Amino acid sequence: MEFKYLITRKEDGIGWLKVNRPPMNALNTELVLELERAMDWFAHEDDVMVVVVYAEGKAFVAGADIAEMSKFTPMQAREFARNGHRALGKMAGMDKPVIAAVNGYALGGGCEIAIACDIRVLADTVKIGQPEVNLGLIPGFGGTQRLARLVGPGIAKELIYTADAIDAGEAYRIGLANKVVPADQLMATVTDMARKIAAKGPTAVKLAKACINLGQDTDLATGNSYEVEAFGVCFSTNEPAVGTSAFLAKQKPVWK
Repeated sequence: MEFKYLITRKEDGIGWLKVNRPPMNALNTELVLELERAMDWFAHEDDVMVVVVYAEGKAFVAGADIAEMSKFTPMQAREFARNGHRALGKMAGMDKPVIAAVNGYALGGGCEIAIACDIRVLADTVKIGQPEVNLGLIPGFGGTQRLARLVGPGIAKELIYTADAIDAGEAYRIGLANKVVPADQLMATVTDMARKIAAKGPTAVKLAKACINLGQDTDLATGNSYEVEAFGVCFSTNEPAVGTSAFLAKQKPVWK
């Protein structure tokens, strides 16, 4: 699919989404709307089992396009935030896992993209944070909500109130990163992880994501009930038959 600021491709069950607005990949309105379109496209590509969001150079996404944002009226600012919430909501809510391969500065909207993904792998050179209060703003693409759910409200408040950009090691310590790897190993590490996920039962992975996402916003008993029903739904597909037969035969499953 063709975009102005994104590069997409599919290979071996993996959908690759590269943010490509150098030098810092700042988020303007057009790029945000392209992210939404890309998520819609990947969601409907049956041969894509997992999506990787990445960039190259100094920045993953260094934040919003401040030159554009400085001219917003209140209603334009509201629309910009709505666009961002819609795009990242589709990223977080799509039934396929999404991995963020974070290579450099991930600030503001860049941090918000990363935390909308299911898994975050950071290069050891990364700086990540929500610096919006430096500009007299708050995070507008879900940062006040997803960050608190991910690392806890106390740490989220500290990061947002101080606008500090933390390094990859600190991000890992507080649970913001799943892994931290040397920068020259980032893409190899993420590729291996994506291939591993793509090789699993596709319906099972989708249902697992749905249960985890739904369960976060409800009580334990309700979350457990989601899991029970989804476990049963697995058996409406051929995946348990394929998976158990392959296990017993000491073979790799071939999913249909």
